[in-house]
Amino acid sequence: MTAATAKVRGSAAVVAGGIAAVLLVSALLLPWPAAVASAMLGTLMIVGADVDARTFLLPDMVTLGATACGILAAALLDPFAPWSAAGAAAARAAASALALLLVGYAYAALRRRDGLGFGDVKLAAAVGAWLPLDVIPLCFALATGAALIAVAIARLRGNAIDAVTRLPFGAFLCPALWLVFYASVLPG
Repeated sequence: MTAATAKVRGSAAVVAGGIAAVLLVSALLLPWPAAVASAMLGTLMIVGADVDARTFLLPDMVTLGATACGILAAALLDPFAPWSAAGAAAARAAASALALLLVGYAYAALRRRDGLGFGDVKLAAAVGAWLPLDVIPLCFALATGAALIAVAIARLRGNAIDAVTRLPFGAFLCPALWLVFYASVLPG
């Protein structure tokens, strides 16, 4: 195994524990089609968050896989209009990715340096594929709030934080996506 391969592999204990928790919570509290979708999404998001937190990279297997699974899940979770649901999920995925891409370009133009990686843009597509339009902003707000809390805690611990400090945004957006999806399919 090369050093690059070792960096992208997840921490086995963290990943296994997270996946077990997602599977248990999904199986116990969601009806079966939503439980399967939640377990699949949760598994991908745990791996994505773990890898991004350690390497500042979001693997295509996670981002593109989650987008494809989200479009498929939309069709499977809406048996009365599966093609329409899949089309809407694909449209939301494209719009979410485009929106984050534009934010990244605007930041780069204003600050003269990149602020978002392309993995974050691909993860935004997954957000659009999995979530209803009205809760997509909530997902990004949750991830951003969690990232700001992490920065505040780092500052309180005495870590130097400045304008060029890197932050693995995907490590916050991955769990936010799963949590918002889970809450959106949780029976009332």
